[in-house]
Amino acid sequence: MNLKQLRAHAKELDFTPCEPVRWLDPACLVRTGVKVALADVFAAYADKREIQGTLRAAPLRAPLGDPDPHELWIDYVADLGDGFDPTASVAWALAADDLTVHRERLPRGSLLVLGGDEVYPVASVAAYRDGMTGPYTNALPSTVGVPPLMLALPGNHDWYDGLTAFLRTFALQQPVGGWQTRQTRSYFAVRLPCKWWLVGLDSQLGAYLDDPQMRYFQNHLSARLQPGDGVIVCCAEPTWVKSADDADAFDTLHWFDRTVVRTRTDQRTGEQVPTGASIRLWLTGDKHHYVRYAERLPTDPPECAHPPPDPRRRQMVTCGLGGAFLSSTHTLPRDLSLPPSGTRLREKDDPPLTFTRAEESTYPRVPDSRRLARRIATPWSPYWLPRRNPGFCRLTAALHTAAFVVLGFLFAVAQERLQPVDAVRQGSAADLGLFTAVTGGVLVVLWGLLRRTWRPRPARPRAADAVLLQALVALGGLAVTVALPFPADWPGWGVLLVCLAVAAVLGAVAGSQAFALWVLSARGGAVADWQMSGQAVEDHKGFLRLHVEPNGDLTLRALVLDGICHRWNLINAPDGRKRAVPAEPLTVRLIEDPVVIAREAKRHDRTPRTESARPRESRSPDRDRLRPAHAHAPHDPP
Repeated sequence: MNLKQLRAHAKELDFTPCEPVRWLDPACLVRTGVKVALADVFAAYADKREIQGTLRAAPLRAPLGDPDPHELWIDYVADLGDGFDPTASVAWALAADDLTVHRERLPRGSLLVLGGDEVYPVASVAAYRDGMTGPYTNALPSTVGVPPLMLALPGNHDWYDGLTAFLRTFALQQPVGGWQTRQTRSYFAVRLPCKWWLVGLDSQLGAYLDDPQMRYFQNHLSARLQPGDGVIVCCAEPTWVKSADDADAFDTLHWFDRTVVRTRTDQRTGEQVPTGASIRLWLTGDKHHYVRYAERLPTDPPECAHPPPDPRRRQMVTCGLGGAFLSSTHTLPRDLSLPPSGTRLREKDDPPLTFTRAEESTYPRVPDSRRLARRIATPWSPYWLPRRNPGFCRLTAALHTAAFVVLGFLFAVAQERLQPVDAVRQGSAADLGLFTAVTGGVLVVLWGLLRRTWRPRPARPRAADAVLLQALVALGGLAVTVALPFPADWPGWGVLLVCLAVAAVLGAVAGSQAFALWVLSARGGAVADWQMSGQAVEDHKGFLRLHVEPNGDLTLRALVLDGICHRWNLINAPDGRKRAVPAEPLTVRLIEDPVVIAREAKRHDRTPRTESARPRESRSPDRDRLRPAHAHAPHDPP
């Protein structure tokens, strides 16, 4: 059964499978915009991080139930609560006992990290139940033995209610299906095997790190770090990428690295002393794609555009493929200098590091991303903006109908007529040409003033351009109605209805197309994100599976499901409820070859283990499949 049929069984499932959010739907835009605005205005008043300082907190250990582990498997997924089909497909992949990829068995992680945006479009207890905990409990209702640990980091969508629903869902140490939560705050530090640490930071809608959070990390992380320790830092957004446009975007993370991880305060002297530890991997979501930036080493030749794999390199990884609509990658910068020039922290630290986008380390690939983005303005594509967003079509139709009424009155005034219908019916080409010239001149003047008044960054499209495009469409609608040969015996109301219908149709089609072309012109910023979110691409989902190996290395595997499950079967669950299971097995493959990260750069003078710069060809679907968890009932035949 499909999603619509599955929603009819909400009572038996104990949650309501969610439809994916249509971000260009007017109603969704208004609701989300109001809540986002309120969150921005009252963020300081609703900030519950200060209150969290009163809650008991201590560093966690993973895996649960093993006091002396020699290795650990970790799963990382982010941006996961948008639509049942993609979210549940990823949940089933995470819940499987193991995955077999390229003849390699990858067991389920003993630790699952949720990297932010666990719910869309805004947080509430019901939204978490229907969008995230319900699908994940459905995929893994229970486990035998010690359960895997689940940790969650809030993203901007989790923060829109002040973090209330997030804390109720993840900070009460209650299970989520077969996963067990243990955190008591919205941030955490976890001691891992082989001298590794995992850190989750909560920056609250891009704000500062609060005092209770800083004290927590100073007492439970910085004070315990030893020379040679490696640290994995999870954060809510890739501020290292944003630093290409905003020099101060990375300051908070860089300050944390410098004052908490690399150094700590000596209690006797009050001076900062080295810890000997270092951040080896930065992880984030927020952007719904996969991209990896690798550190350039001093030994890399300057002319080498794509340095070879080396475990000594620090890595910065964005993986937000957990369920939300796919994002583009072709607008990402090639190189990052951190801290960037122009920030005050650059002068207070070591020489800046350069990170390069690794060859073939993006998903979707850059050429594919360009091709996919163009579909939003391709009328014959099933992903054309009006086809994927009927609500937006209705909005542009209504706006252009109203614009036609205004232009009709102005056109009548220009002809010294009282009725716009008479002006349209009896107007000549010369009348229309003169009116268009005058109106167009006024629009050009206003357009120039708007462009001079509001100057976005070069990569951002100007709002004045969007207004001008819509005005041209409106003038085109007036021209079409004037050119129509209305019979002389038609009543005025009949002419008016035809004119309004023409304006509505042209507005829905041409107005939406003009908006799509404007969106397609963006090379960065929020408008560029609409190139893909406006297409509502549900496929192409994935997550990370990391392995802390006995020798101390960390191996990162980026896994992807090119297609998600859209057909489900209902089976009986042991508790008397129903479970939705995929009607067909899901296929998982690697985005790129495994990436090996040394815990200490100096441990690897050479590169005994390397990750290939080019990914292997994906194997046939019948080889790379999920092995269902032991708690799962076998798949029913489709």
